[in-house]
Amino acid sequence: MELRHLTTFRVVAQLLSFRRAAETLGYVQANVTAHIHALEEELDVRLFDRLGRHIALTDAGKQLLEYADKLACLTQEAQTVLSQREGVVKGSVTISAPETLWIYRLPPLMRLFQERFPQVRLLFCPRPCIDLQRSVREGSVDLAFVMEPPLQARGLVGESLVAESISLLVAPSHPLAHAELVGPTDLETETLLLVEVGCSYRTAFEHQLATAGVTPQAILELSSIEALKQCAMLRMGVAVLPTVSVVAEIAQERLVALPWLEKDFQMMTQIIWHKEKWMSPALQAFLAVTREVIKDAHS
Repeated sequence: MELRHLTTFRVVAQLLSFRRAAETLGYVQANVTAHIHALEEELDVRLFDRLGRHIALTDAGKQLLEYADKLACLTQEAQTVLSQREGVVKGSVTISAPETLWIYRLPPLMRLFQERFPQVRLLFCPRPCIDLQRSVREGSVDLAFVMEPPLQARGLVGESLVAESISLLVAPSHPLAHAELVGPTDLETETLLLVEVGCSYRTAFEHQLATAGVTPQAILELSSIEALKQCAMLRMGVAVLPTVSVVAEIAQERLVALPWLEKDFQMMTQIIWHKEKWMSPALQAFLAVTREVIKDAHS
């Protein structure tokens, strides 16, 4: 069984397309087909069901994919270990994070890490909040930064870095801007400016409203933090955002943070990885710099 055939199989299994796999691998499609056919002949099983223009993994294909993933990790581990020169960390680290953390927490970390470890390639794969844990579990990213309650997920390891307060924000001219205290019932006639469904702090906020029996008049959902801030500054509604993302706007008096009744409205910025992930020297170095820049700096 050739490793290159297993590599081709993994890409086809991930993309469920012979054509897209060929484009990804830089092969002609006939080579991809030949690699899969060779595996099926050698193992005497069918790996894919051909369903018209679509393909799907068979049960045998799903079993082989588990072993192919493990072999790929072992191959990468061997290549990394054997390529290291004493005192030089090499390799790559693939990370993902929601927009808020990527913009407001990670740039200093990235800069310092690249200064210290110039031979490690950092790859950033954007993912929606709802897909971050799945990406780590499936191995499409090595590490992910999340802003959630403390992690309790089977198969994953989470390390808390810094507590993140969540703020309700309005324009200085908004009627609620000068309120002494704002609770869920004060928002019944307001338009709420929220990030996408699946984001943990939105889920927690909506739970607070539901517990109080409050249904907002309207919700404007946007995927961009900057767009939500602009809408709030134009008095289009009440935005719910991590405080770290609006420090400048509050200081410049372009936004006002409301005195929210739910005082302990916080999430935790964490870094997560698969519990069975091999911690290469590059990954260990990245974790060390992460702790230095984010965790230790805010403790």
